[in-house]
Amino acid sequence: RHCRRRLPSRSMTASSAQRPPTARPVWPVPISEAARLAGVSARMVRHYESLGLLQGVARSEGGYRQYTEADVHTLHFIRRARDLGFSIEEITTLLALWHDRSRTSAQVKRIAQSHIDQLTQRIAAMQAMQRTLQTLVGCCQGDDRPECPILDDLAGAGWVHGVTSRHAEQIAIK
Repeated sequence: RHCRRRLPSRSMTASSAQRPPTARPVWPVPISEAARLAGVSARMVRHYESLGLLQGVARSEGGYRQYTEADVHTLHFIRRARDLGFSIEEITTLLALWHDRSRTSAQVKRIAQSHIDQLTQRIAAMQAMQRTLQTLVGCCQGDDRPECPILDDLAGAGWVHGVTSRHAEQIAIK
């Protein structure tokens, strides 16, 4: 089924190309290796740990973090969720559900559907911004004159109840 297929992430090709295909890590690994294997920076690994997304990381006698295969798997999960645009709060919930074998898929689907709804709203807002900018660019002469409807719009110049003074003048002439 198509639902079982692994979809590529933005960083999958870059991180896959960096590591040799035959290199097998010896567990546990230091933070630099865990970060490389998960396709994130060591700084982000520490950040995720500070947020509580990655818990119970062992330390060596010298105090260095030691990451298990399960830790790296969790880092992959977090990176993939971030690639899909989930918030840290949503990832926290998804991680808890991932570890909870008594969860229902309905719980996970609700979170994903809510995220889709948020993305849809953001896309619509960005499309509205694009239309507005296209209209403003179309109104701008782009010549040597100083008048610029783009700057006028940004400054709010000439707007009275959503109508420009030039547009109001044209309405009054009719």
